[in-house]
Amino acid sequence: MDDIQLGVIGLGIRSDLVALAHRPGSGSLVSAACDRDPRLLALAEERFGPRVRITPDHRALLDTGLDGVFVLTPDHTHEQIGLDFLEAGVPVFLDKPMTITTEGCDRLLAAAHKHRTPLYVGHNMRHMPVVVAIRELIVSGAIGEVKAIWCRHFVGHGGDFYFKDWHADRRNTTGLLLQKGAHDLDVIHWLAGGYTRRVNAMGGLTVYGDIDSRRDRSGERMTEWLSTENWPPLSLTGLNPVVDVEDLSMMQMQLDNGVFASYQQCHYTPDYWRNYTVIGTEGRLENFGDAEGSEVRVWNRRSDYRAEADLVVRVHTPAGSHGGADPVLVEEFLRFVREGGATVTSPVAAREAVAAGHAATESLRDGGRAIDVAPVDPEVAAYFAHGQK
Repeated sequence: MDDIQLGVIGLGIRSDLVALAHRPGSGSLVSAACDRDPRLLALAEERFGPRVRITPDHRALLDTGLDGVFVLTPDHTHEQIGLDFLEAGVPVFLDKPMTITTEGCDRLLAAAHKHRTPLYVGHNMRHMPVVVAIRELIVSGAIGEVKAIWCRHFVGHGGDFYFKDWHADRRNTTGLLLQKGAHDLDVIHWLAGGYTRRVNAMGGLTVYGDIDSRRDRSGERMTEWLSTENWPPLSLTGLNPVVDVEDLSMMQMQLDNGVFASYQQCHYTPDYWRNYTVIGTEGRLENFGDAEGSEVRVWNRRSDYRAEADLVVRVHTPAGSHGGADPVLVEEFLRFVREGGATVTSPVAAREAVAAGHAATESLRDGGRAIDVAPVDPEVAAYFAHGQK
């Protein structure tokens, strides 16, 4: 098998994904790397070999014969970079969220459709073992027909992860209900078998806005300041100079198939995990933990309170980041580049997650009013539904 030639745009923390795809002589290799930070570019040869082409401008790689490109840059840059490569005919891996507005997502989908260039969005949670276990139980009929999904997300590292760099500025993210929530909104849609069509939300900047210690961390990386010793939340120092995204949010959704859902997100909890509760016509299920040692419990007999479930599925987490999901995600993208066809992830679903989060953020900042979410253009949706053919 000849190696497919891959490029990577953005050499920050998420570029670990590309390391999984760099397998010279075994099917794929990274032959080009781009980043505006000269320090990161200087490390590219060490990471990908002396023949890797490096550049601070992604446009220099548009016509270099790449078979695929990973776009792993800050969220607000995804749209333009993605559009440039789609127009150039280079298959694109966009990290989630797809971009930071619904309109931006629609432009990316339209470009992929127009130029017939493969587009893939890295919603790795569709490969996370606990999510896969929940979906398998639903598909098997363990709780009947899904009617409601509740998700609580305890973002225990929120202060370090999202309030000390570009994430804290809504110009770069729209808000964390979209940026962080896109993962869970996509999972909710996947488990429910439908997409959000009406939302309302409430929330605010309830803790981190009270911290006066601010600092420009240009050139630093999150791993340099992340520490479990940064506790309690109000003791954090060196927040981003601009902090105008919410640290507490909650939204309600009505899906196109009649399912109702809710999503809650808090960025200053002591623990870090997410809990899904799915209620159907014949029972309910709930996950306890989302990493190694987690389990999914199912109740499908009437009773008063009882901690003991009727069925317990213990979840094994394989090696690899994000609960073993990232290696599977990269493998799926590489197969997609070589062969095309259907994938577990979906660009349309990625757009719908952004659209729900974008509308919810608008609602949150406008008194919680209900907002309708428009669907994807039917012709474009059909193109992606048929494996981008």
